Amino acid sequence: MTNEFLAFAPIFAAPVADPDRALLDEMMARVGVDGLAAALGDAGLLAQVDQHAAAVRDALMHAGREVDAEGLAAYAKSISAAAARMGRPVPQPGQAYLSGSAWLAAEWHLMRLVAVCMIAESAGLL
Repeated sequence: MTNEFLAFAPIFAAPVADPDRALLDEMMARVGVDGLAAALGDAGLLAQVDQHAAAVRDALMHAGREVDAEGLAAYAKSISAAAARMGRPVPQPGQAYLSGSAWLAAEWHLMRLVAVCMIAESAGLL
């Protein structure tokens, strides 16, 4: 027995196995890829990202959080939410800055999110 309406049945996405890693993947797509690529081509920008990464690690430590997918995702969520409340949402994938000079002038929240991506990438969380 077949259902001729099967082609029109709603398709539901499978539940996300790890929402923290999914959020980190999203941040990587939104700002991490472009920001880290620019940083790898500009020593001054890489130094700034490193400083932001140290601040992220310190903030997690002072909050009693681990530097793991859960802690980094929570931090990224709070930064993204605060930026949105201030009218500065995180760019959609493919809409972030491309040049190192643009990233050098990027707003604080974008640099923090690039740092989160750098930490996640170096820890093998992505």
